[in-house]
Amino acid sequence: MRAIESVVSPSADSHLPFDVPAIDERLAGGGLARGALHEAAGASAGLGDDAAATLFVAGIAARLNGQVLWVLTRHDLFAPALAQAGLPPERLIYAECRKDEDALAVAEEGVRHKGICVVVAEVSRVGMTAARRLQLAAEESHTTALLLRRWRNAADPLAAPSAAATRWRIGCSPSQVLPVSGIARPRWTVELVRQRGGPTHHWLMEGSDEAGRLAPLSGARHRTVAPERIRVAA
Repeated sequence: MRAIESVVSPSADSHLPFDVPAIDERLAGGGLARGALHEAAGASAGLGDDAAATLFVAGIAARLNGQVLWVLTRHDLFAPALAQAGLPPERLIYAECRKDEDALAVAEEGVRHKGICVVVAEVSRVGMTAARRLQLAAEESHTTALLLRRWRNAADPLAAPSAAATRWRIGCSPSQVLPVSGIARPRWTVELVRQRGGPTHHWLMEGSDEAGRLAPLSGARHRTVAPERIRVAA
């Protein structure tokens, strides 16, 4: 596995920082590697965690300039929520597929297309061969590939090995209580499950804003969360 993975020296434009020091200082290269495959999934099969993972991925895509190809197999994507995470409709191209295999094939074609800056693919099952193909295509085209892993039959989508450069698990956490009526900015548990060339870690963060950026909790610049608080049994 390690023998086939490319090693690229970090540079100022080879990584996309979160602009949150507590996260960036834990990532090899100071951010997400561009032109690579990254995966994210909800902390559970619940709709709230699935939505949090979707908006986490949307926030990453929003901070990469250019057109976004979003490949989906379910008709439950809510465009206004993506816009609130920094990804307006004019930047999106949707490709609807019937099964995971079709979505992965379309995603690979999209990654190789020069007019696309990032490809998001919603899939449940991804074999190692398909993941390697996406990773290699991303490296060759310098286009970032994001896999939004969906839960199926209570099976943790991040349990099996993957060729992705980073893997993330996102879950909902209680929001701040406001002194007036209203809904506060969402809070998420953010777990870096795996990264190539670096350790894992956990954080408690405020969710993506209108620019697709996370934020540390007010008054807690480097707050983290214990693993047992956010892990969910398969």
